[in-house]
Parts: sequence; C-alpha cells; structure tokens
Amino acid sequence: MKTVRFETRSHYNHPMDNQQIARILRDTAQLLEIDGAIIGRYRSYEKAAELIASLHESVEQLAKEPEKLKELPGIGDRMVEHLDEILKTGDYSLRQKLLKKYPATILDVLQLQSLGPKKAALLWKKFKAGTVDDVGRIATEGKLRDVPGFGEKSEQNILKAVEAFKRSTGRFLLSRTEAAAEALRAHIQKAAGKAVESVTPAGSLRRGKETVGDLDLLVTLADGYTAQKHVDALSEHILKFPDIDQTLAHGENKVSFTLENGLQVDVRLLKKENFGAALLYFTGSREHNVRLRGRANEMGYTLNEYQLATLKGEKHVAGRTEEEIYAKLKLDYIPPELRENSGEIEAAEGHKLPHLLKREDVQGDLQMHTTASDGKNSIEEMAAAAKALGHTYIAITDHSKAVTVANGLDEKRMALHAKKLRDANDSGLGIRIFVGAEVDILKDGALDYSDEILAQLEVVVCSVHSYMNLDTAAMTDRMLAAIENPYTQIIAHPTGRLLLRREAFTYDMEKVLDACAKHGVAMECNSYPDRLDLKDLHLRMCKVRGVKVVISTDSHSTGNLAYIRYGVTTARRGWLTKADVLNTLSPEQFLQALRPKPGAAKVKQAGRSR
Repeated sequence: MKTVRFETRSHYNHPMDNQQIARILRDTAQLLEIDGAIIGRYRSYEKAAELIASLHESVEQLAKEPEKLKELPGIGDRMVEHLDEILKTGDYSLRQKLLKKYPATILDVLQLQSLGPKKAALLWKKFKAGTVDDVGRIATEGKLRDVPGFGEKSEQNILKAVEAFKRSTGRFLLSRTEAAAEALRAHIQKAAGKAVESVTPAGSLRRGKETVGDLDLLVTLADGYTAQKHVDALSEHILKFPDIDQTLAHGENKVSFTLENGLQVDVRLLKKENFGAALLYFTGSREHNVRLRGRANEMGYTLNEYQLATLKGEKHVAGRTEEEIYAKLKLDYIPPELRENSGEIEAAEGHKLPHLLKREDVQGDLQMHTTASDGKNSIEEMAAAAKALGHTYIAITDHSKAVTVANGLDEKRMALHAKKLRDANDSGLGIRIFVGAEVDILKDGALDYSDEILAQLEVVVCSVHSYMNLDTAAMTDRMLAAIENPYTQIIAHPTGRLLLRREAFTYDMEKVLDACAKHGVAMECNSYPDRLDLKDLHLRMCKVRGVKVVISTDSHSTGNLAYIRYGVTTARRGWLTKADVLNTLSPEQFLQALRPKPGAAKVKQAGRSR
C-alpha cells in the first residue's frame, strides 16, 4: 500500500501552494532523521515547514522579494536558497538524493503511530521494511517483539496503527479539501465570465466531516449558457486546471479528475431549476437521503438529483432550492452539518432542531502559544491578529515544563511570563488578554504546575502529551484525577488524536464527561484541522450531560487563528448552540462561568491593586 503523495516534476511551471512547499521540507527533515543527521540539521527543515504551513501569505509571492522571506522567523539565507530551488523546480535536490537511498514509501511508515524516524530506520536496516505493508507483515509474524526498543506491546500497537493507516488512506483533511475547492472555484469563475452563476461545494465537505474522501462541486449555469456548446467549452476550461493529475471522465454535464495529491474531484454542470435538488442529493449523507426519498414516496412524490416530482414524475413539485424541497416534505430546513440520519429528520418534523452555533457567536480564543514556548509570534502579534478576526478576548496558554520539546515554561519562567501577559493586557491593545497556560496532565493525573502557580492563572487549560498508550482503565483514572483537581478548568484536545496520523487514546468517555459535569470542567473542541478534538459524537454527549464546551484554535502562529471556523463547524455537527459554548460569553461572563479556582479571590484582589 502506498499513500498518494505530492509528486514533483522536473520542469515545474505552475504555482505551488504553501502546503506543497511545507510537505517537501517536512519530507526532507524526516528523511534526514532516518539517515542519522544531527538534530540541528533536520530541525531547521521541520521549523521552516511548520512556519510555511501556517502562513496566510503565499511563499511564492514573498519569494519575489527575498528580503521579505528573511523577515520570517527561522528563515535565513540558506533556507531562502532552498525555497527558491523548490519554487523553480517543484522539488528539492537533497530530498531527491535521499529518496534514491530510501523508498518514498518509508515516509508513509512514519505516519504510523508509535513509529518515529529512528525506529523506521532500524526496521529498514534490519528487515528492509520500506512500506506500511512490510511493517504490518513483520509485526504479524511476531518478528518485532525481540527487536531492541520494541517488545510485544509495541508490536501490537504497531498492528493497530497499520490498520488505522489503511482505514485513512484516500482521506483528506477538511482544510486541504476546502483549499482545493476554493482554488477550483477561482479557476472556474476566472475565465467563465457570465456563463457561471455559482460554484458550490457539496458532499462531506459541505457537511463539515472531519476528513473527506472526494470533492463534489456543483456549477450552476447562467441563463443563456445552458446549450451544450457552452457546457462543452466550460468543461474544457475546467480541465485546464493546473493541478490536475489525471482525467477520469468527461461527459455531457460532468467532468471527473484527480489532483496531484490524489484527491478525486467530480464537477457537475447544472441548470438553475435543478440546483436545489442536486445540492441536496450530492451533499448527502447517503443515509439522510434514503430517509428523505422514503418520506417523499410515502407522501406521493419521487425525489432524485433533478427534482421533487409526483410519484410517476408527471409534475415537477420543487427543485430550485433545498428549502422548498424540505418544505414540501413538511420538514424544517436541516443544516448540512446535521444530515447524518442521527435524529435530525424527527427533530425537523417536530420543529425541534437546535439553533446551531454560528462563527460570529464566538467572542474569544482560549488556546494559543507564543514565542515564550513553541509559538512563532509574540503576545502582541497574537493579540492584534485575534482582534482583527473580531475576537474581544484571548487566553495565551504557553506550555508547561513537562513538554520540553515545546520549550515548556518552568515555574520561574511562567511567573515572569504571567507578568508580561498582565502588562500586555494593561497596555491598551484593544482586546482582553487572559493569563493562561496549557498545563500537562502527568501520568498519574497530577498537574505539571504547583498550586501556587496555578492560582495565578486566569485560565487553566489541561492536556495530555505523554504516555498516550496507557490502557483504557489507567487512562480513565488519569483523566478523572486531573478533572478532580480543583484548578482544572478546561480539558484541551481531550482524546489526543491527530487525524490521518494518530488514533485517539482510549478511556471511558461517559465516566469522564460525568466527572466534568460534576466538577464544572469544560471540554475543548480543538479547531486545529488535524485535530478537531473533541469529535462531533463526543460533543453531542457533552450537550446531553450539560458539559460546557470551549472552541479554541491551539494556534502556534497568527495564521492559525482563522482555524476557529473548523471548530465551529465541528460544534455544529455536535448539535451545539450558543448556550453550550462558554466563549460565546463576554469576557467577564466567561470568567464567571469558568470553574472557580482556589485562590481566585486573592488573584482578583491582586489584580485590583495593580
């Protein structure tokens, strides 16, 4: 098995986006580590990749003025040269050289949870295991348990990771699919002129699923441009999109192709009178559509991708908009995020659908990192970027000391950092800055800071970054101990998953959420595109139990702050309303709604004395 990766070309003549550039740099870093390079060498590529992946500005545009590139943190003269080579050739010579020594599929092996570069290098040296299937085979044969650094438990974990990898192959992050949809929309509308009225994503992207299998785009043709000659001309234009790898189909009103990253795209060209029916049909889910078609039949109609009509198709009833179709079926309009056949049809019939959370409801962002730990921007830069997005408050939550790889702050540094946060808040930036920290939950459930430091924080966000392979019972006890700690207010990225890379660690979610409800601890919906943690099902469990949720981005640069929209989408899939989410409140209301900490009165008094 091989994951479809970004392939490079010897004569590269079309634009590269930041994610493609970051992928090449990240591949280089991983290959260097496998090859035994010193840490400083491969870390420079890792840091550049992280930075570039988070940028809003196009690196290709910045590279037109190299001095602007050098203004970015960690980008020096040598890295500018590397980026110039990548932009000119579509690849990087060091990456190509290493891929002659190791198979490209070894990069897929690195995606397996619990297998880092050093272990991957060992498996390659000892077994010539250069693919996920190779690793799965030797684990199945029991050959890993006696290898130094592995063991029987490690072998079983690797087998689970191989199965997880196989399940995720061919899936894409919501953010990457959204970016592809936007690039295609711009391409279609740029040259289509008046022929195109709208370009609308459908499928699981429109429903906001955490990962997407393929991309459906619906192109609505303007009046006067529905003749086949216009449709054919538009199809030909669509197929000139520069990132197309292979054309799969080219019919009368549909073109299908794969992009260079492996994503399949189906573009359908529609008349306006069919748009609503097509949007409903191609948005799905399949289970939701089956229920709707059954309901239509019971009411004497037939429903398909073209229209809602009388049962024998004799009379058109609706089709221009989704709203009119739902109305004819005597249902309230069901937002796309809820269309999973999980009770939404019954709720729509009984006028009991929730008024779902909206992006503009969120007033603050409660997890982000600065240069004090592993962030790329200063306190002031993060505050300014958050204000520009419309936030009225933020919590700066740099890492605690246990996360040494992220330059976590010990007690002394944290005390100084807290003073800097208070000073920044008092400096007139036009946005409230809460003194916070992302405090590690240690193996036994204790928190990584003393009570003295925790008492000085306004927002205590607690998370797991280590010992993720504990069994279910041990992890449950660990989470319960952390929740019972009177200083714990928010549990961040509560299951530790990384979409398409790392499975969630397991614990008794019902027990943990019951404990949160009892102690007033909020759960985070982490908006970072490769986390989206908690997932929709667990968010709905929170809602049922009255456990409050916060939506945060876990930003490590100013460019990450816009990810808040993905958290909102995930919350909507979990049926959450404004009332379920704490950071829809004003700054003072938010602080009052948080679990009160021991010593809070002293901190408040100290704040008044400043």
